[in-house]
Amino acid sequence: MFDTILIANRGEIACRIIKTCRQMGIRTVAVHSQADREALHVRLADQAVDIGPAPARESYLRADKIIAAALATGAQAIHPGYGFLSERLDLIAACEANGISFIGPSSAAIDAMGDKIRSKQIARDAGVPGVPGYDGADQSPEVLRREALHIGLPVMVKASAGGGGKGIRKVEREDELDGAIAAAAREAQAAFGDGRLLIEKFVTRPRHVEVQVAGDRHGSIVHLFERDCSVQRANQKLLEEAPAPNLRPETRAALHEHALRLARAISYDNLGTVEFLVDAATQAVFFLEMNTRLQVEHPVTEAITGLDLVEWQIRIAAGETLPRKQSEITCTGHAIEARLTAERADEGFRPDTGTIRLWREPTGLRIDSGVAAGSEVSTHYDSLLAKLIAHAPDRPAAIRKLTDGLDRLSVLGPGTIRPFLVDALRQPAFVMGQATTLFISETWPGGWTPRPVDETVRNAVAAAIWLTANRPAQGSGPWNRLGGFRLLAPAGRPATAHLSVQVGGDAARLAVEAHDGFLRVTSPGSLHDVAISKAGPDRWSVTVDGVNMAVDAACYAEEVFLRHGGFEGRIGIALAAVAAAAERAASGETGDTLRASMPGTVVSLHVAEGDSVEAGQIVAVLESMKLFMELKSPASGTVRRLGTRAGATVAAGDMLIAVEST
Repeated sequence: MFDTILIANRGEIACRIIKTCRQMGIRTVAVHSQADREALHVRLADQAVDIGPAPARESYLRADKIIAAALATGAQAIHPGYGFLSERLDLIAACEANGISFIGPSSAAIDAMGDKIRSKQIARDAGVPGVPGYDGADQSPEVLRREALHIGLPVMVKASAGGGGKGIRKVEREDELDGAIAAAAREAQAAFGDGRLLIEKFVTRPRHVEVQVAGDRHGSIVHLFERDCSVQRANQKLLEEAPAPNLRPETRAALHEHALRLARAISYDNLGTVEFLVDAATQAVFFLEMNTRLQVEHPVTEAITGLDLVEWQIRIAAGETLPRKQSEITCTGHAIEARLTAERADEGFRPDTGTIRLWREPTGLRIDSGVAAGSEVSTHYDSLLAKLIAHAPDRPAAIRKLTDGLDRLSVLGPGTIRPFLVDALRQPAFVMGQATTLFISETWPGGWTPRPVDETVRNAVAAAIWLTANRPAQGSGPWNRLGGFRLLAPAGRPATAHLSVQVGGDAARLAVEAHDGFLRVTSPGSLHDVAISKAGPDRWSVTVDGVNMAVDAACYAEEVFLRHGGFEGRIGIALAAVAAAAERAASGETGDTLRASMPGTVVSLHVAEGDSVEAGQIVAVLESMKLFMELKSPASGTVRRLGTRAGATVAAGDMLIAVEST
């Protein structure tokens, strides 16, 4: 058995692997970029090595730096986690050349399944059914277009070397086909260095069901049941559960048998996942792909089997036989996992960034996280913050347990999809186990929106918390010593503070009067009486107009990060006089302006100053958290000014291109 393992990853999966290594008595080495020097996985490991700048291509994707770190620290093995180098043959080759064990399958297995085109051919030869499509060698746009039309729309255009939802386009109309092929190829080339595509018939109402398999280096292969991962956005999973609900016994058995057949065909020798599409109406099964690594959603399989899959990976890589035979692997209860990502579900799942100001985990759930209060969420890496896993005797109990845990989770700073996850778990289609990959678009055809918020109550609560948290330590009374108050009249009149409150692009002015034991907050058209007391670190007991509630808030000099009712986010607060003095002059911009909708890196600019453009024309490509977005001109006219350049990092709201309308 190894005594030191280097973890070639970051975030929650690095923390997860460290936990198992510690239980096995194995020393761990973390690697980190300069942006991650204070990250949680760095603090948890026994030793940490700086491997370069923030961009992954200069750090986490550098196999030479990973190997150098392993050699310098005496690590006998490298665990790649998922993503990054987990399915890259160059890392395995480098491990072999330096006498380091790779905790994963053989390079032959990764090579066979890493190319989607080749994997489908192997599956066909093994008798595993696939989705009708085209995976030929001729990759000319003309041939891809012809084959797509021959298969029949709708189709999926997919990167052959892809993963993580990148390089994938659904095409429903013929006039979308050429653009989808070009965009998918460009994204695949940028993400994987391989622009080859395949075309698949789109299954109208598909479920995404996958089977966990494990093999050792002595010829044994088993399955560990299946998972349903149908709730997805942008082809990336959000809710996963095991076992899959509402499957006929013969369908479940077919999934297991197909997965084992494929694994045997490539002599698979570690943990892996065989993914399928299941037609929701007929329960016909179609092979999709195989992921030759640990999956993000592996905890639900661990929950129902009672096994530690990371420990299995390590033992297999050390040359041991599988810990259990197929007959010894049992399924108990039901487990559901929710992925908590730093995204704004109410803005089309736009990635968000910033410092985590408050992080409070609920009890009663398994939580695999890679962050804590103070952690920075940047544009350089995936938006996944943590995974919350509920295990219960049956599916309804697991849903209730996970919903309750998400309700009690508090995370403030960057926006997260926590409110969306709670809402999704309560939807009838999910509760009844009938969710397909169309769940989000069918449940919220106009896009998901949070619960309505009474903005005047929200602002009153934020103002009361901010004034209380920022009051001076000395004074004659509990309210008169609050920072910002001043007497406006002779003795007997209440002390009053005038505040400016800003949420996003909306601003409001408030007047706050300190009375005996409460604050009276007025704004145009509203008046609220607020009594407030501290209930714990970043926890407040607030009574608004006689109604009491618990509120989470992290307070700073000019802002409050607040969770109250259906709102959770940042509220800027300042004394009105200070805010007025700080207001910037109008920018003087005219015409139509294209701004960054989220923080990211400008991959390319397709126009120059003075160029003529048409409304809707693609003028730039923005990358954020490994997703590529094509940005279009807001109007027809002339490019008057460029506010950025290719390769530049931009914040949400930054001006990119100004167009003089014609």
